[in-house]
Order: sequence, then structure tokens, then C-alpha cells
Amino acid sequence: MTGSEAPLSFRLAFVPGATPGKWVRTWEERLPDVPLALVPVTAEEAPGALRAGEADAGIVRLPVDRTVFSAIPLYTEATVVVVPKDHLLTAADEVSVDDLADDVVFHPLDDVLGWERLPGRPAVERPATTADAVELVAAGVGVLVVPQSLARLHHRKDLTYRTVTDAPRSSVALSWPEDAHTDLVEDFIGIVRGRTVNSTRGRQRPEEGGQQKQGTQTPARRKPAPAKNPRARTGGQNAGGKGGAKASGRSGARGKPRRRS
Repeated sequence: MTGSEAPLSFRLAFVPGATPGKWVRTWEERLPDVPLALVPVTAEEAPGALRAGEADAGIVRLPVDRTVFSAIPLYTEATVVVVPKDHLLTAADEVSVDDLADDVVFHPLDDVLGWERLPGRPAVERPATTADAVELVAAGVGVLVVPQSLARLHHRKDLTYRTVTDAPRSSVALSWPEDAHTDLVEDFIGIVRGRTVNSTRGRQRPEEGGQQKQGTQTPARRKPAPAKNPRARTGGQNAGGKGGAKASGRSGARGKPRRRS
């Protein structure tokens, strides 16, 4: 790890649709003295923000340049089509790309699905953003295919969505520059991967260094055998001799006292 001194805070970039809240809460519990600052970025801005040091790590959309960034895949999203609530496609729970053939399908400039071949009929113009495309869907001009998290992010009461079973999918990952793998980045990796506080993986906590691991015991030393009493041994060996007679005489029961005349 390259970082020798921890920064005053940890900066986490995140793209639209990503929800880092549960990891942030765990961070605040484990590292209350290191504030975590969230840095919202678009999917297109994320690599530049990490490369420029504007964030220490980021929740980004794959792919990333693996010659520059390390990445841990987190999950792959379902792809959905956003439509008005009275659209014909709402009659089914799931649809296919072929079911979109008669619809105008918007392809915003910030699209994250990476289509090889766009479905449906092309729009006259490409909307600048996903938010703009959602507004056009609400106006009844066409439909929009996006990752499910973006459909939820731009939810409207007059719109709904259905899963598109054979559309490309978008994967989300934790990413950071390879040459900036600091101790705090490793701490966040541990949180994302579900490591416990006492996990032996990752960097060692200061309070753990040089101490005995919990649950182990130092073997107890054997107590020295008590010294043998030489007198007792001698008495035992001469139990049938003179010494034994004296011992038995002292410790034996006394007879009846003699009558005085």
C-alpha cells in the first residue's frame, strides 16, 4: 500500500443509480474518526474523477480501463423498458427486444448499456440525458431502455417499467486507481466484501499488532513436583523396624490405665 498517512476524510464517488448507503453506515460505525464524503459523478465522469484524485474510490459502471484501475464487480442489474402506465407493453410482466420493434426507443447521450444494435425505431434526436429521455417518455413520444436502478431513480407516478429479458445489462463495481491503493481504500474494500471487524484479511488494526489472537491461550507451565519429605520416606522404609515401632507407639491407641493398689 502506498499511503503512509491517512487523509482527513475518505472520498467515495458514485454514479447515478448506485446506492452506497449501507456501506457508508458501516464505515461510520467502524471508522467514526474518518468522515466519508460522497462525490456524485456521471458514469462518463467517474474515470476522470478517480484519475484526477477527486475521489479515493468510486462505485462505477463497468467496463473500466484495467491498465489504470482496479475493480471489484459488485452486481449486475436487470434491464427494463420505461413506458407510460397505459402502454400496451404493460400487459406482460416481461418483454423482449423484438417487442419494442414498433416503438420509438430513445438512446440518450449518457446511455450505459452499450448496444451493438439499437432496438425499435430511432428518435429524431438523441436526448442529452436519461432524465430528458424520461420526460419524453412521459409525453408519450417513445420508450426508454435503462438499468433498473435508473428507472427507479427517475420514477414518476405516470410511468412504469417492465424487464427486457434479452437486452444488454450493466454491471456496477468498486474501482480505484491501481497506484493509489491506500489503507483507507482497503478498509472500504473490506466493508464492501462483508468482512467483519476481526477479520484477518486486509490491513491489521493498531490494537491487534503484537498482541495474542483472541481465543488462543498460552500453554500453562508445569508446576514443579513437591519435594519429598526424607523423614516420611525413612519412616516408611523402616516401618517394621525400631523407628517404626516408636512411631506406632506414639501414634497408636493407648491401653487401659493400671489400677493403683
